[in-house]
Amino acid sequence: MTKKSQKNSPVANKFAKRFSNIPAEIISKIAKIDELKGSWVTGAQLSPQALGRLKRSVLITSTGASTRIEGVQLSDEDIEKVMRGINIQKFADRDKQEVKGYYELLENIFNSWNNLKFNESSIKHFHKELLKYSDKDQGHLGDYKFGENKVVAYDSTGKEVGIIFNPTSPHLTPKEMSELVESTNASLTEKKYHPLLLIANFLVEFLKIHPFQDGNGRISRVLTNLLLLQSGYLYMPYVSHEKLVEDNKTEYYLALRRSQKTFGTKKEDIAPWLDFFFTVLQKQSQSAIDLLSKENIEKLLSEKQLIVWKYFEKIEISRTGEIVKETNIPRPTVKQALEVLLKLKKIERIGQGRSARYKKV
Repeated sequence: MTKKSQKNSPVANKFAKRFSNIPAEIISKIAKIDELKGSWVTGAQLSPQALGRLKRSVLITSTGASTRIEGVQLSDEDIEKVMRGINIQKFADRDKQEVKGYYELLENIFNSWNNLKFNESSIKHFHKELLKYSDKDQGHLGDYKFGENKVVAYDSTGKEVGIIFNPTSPHLTPKEMSELVESTNASLTEKKYHPLLLIANFLVEFLKIHPFQDGNGRISRVLTNLLLLQSGYLYMPYVSHEKLVEDNKTEYYLALRRSQKTFGTKKEDIAPWLDFFFTVLQKQSQSAIDLLSKENIEKLLSEKQLIVWKYFEKIEISRTGEIVKETNIPRPTVKQALEVLLKLKKIERIGQGRSARYKKV
């Protein structure tokens, strides 16, 4: 396709129309999210042990939240027991099967996002992995839907409370999914539009199509993590996106429907969904930065980095050699700890070279 034909393609025209009148407050939220993203990138030079602990905690929290949105009844504590292999008799096998599939799939996304491709084959593979333990879903793993599927809402007890909408017909699903994935990939590569706009658009369209017989909401949240990680939002494994959606579940469904019902009309309006999605992302971004705060720093430093930090709580100003002597930590390790604390803006350097001194901010 030539550049001229790309500009005049239905997909290009759709994006131009959909993104042309985005309210200023939504654009402002994108700018704030990116500002916080930059703070995380420069600040999160944390110990692998601390990041590992955070990631394990988020896997539990995100698995619980994402599956409870769809009616599963397990608490975070129950999910931790399931993943440790402890049998919980009072819950249905279906709940435990779905929890295990989500946990393992999300863990793979967190660990391997840089090597994963975003295409239809990957999405179908993710679906297969998500439901591989689910007895009732063995007949349609990784396949687009074969029958009509309704989108329903659940209350806090897991009871179905009503149909939200009827999505794309099965015979149109392969065509619409192909167009959606190809246009999103092409636009992300072209970089004409901000990646957050394209990711948000993909999600609202994906959920409107509802391409699989079951598991669409969970797959959409897995893809949210993947696409945001691949676009440079590297705090995704350390603050649960799914939990924020669960905490605002009613607003989540309303925002989706307010935008989706306008698609295909003369007055398309993606703003309700963008406003919700970016509000959640802004909260998530801020929570990531809050992890770097004084109150949380002890969770994020290695044992020896923490000793150096505690030393600064007792002294006014110090040199590297003095810290080595007082803490009995090797000089290279002290220097590494100082660099981490400088990046976290917990201390500041005065002077350069051998005469450099450090003081608590």
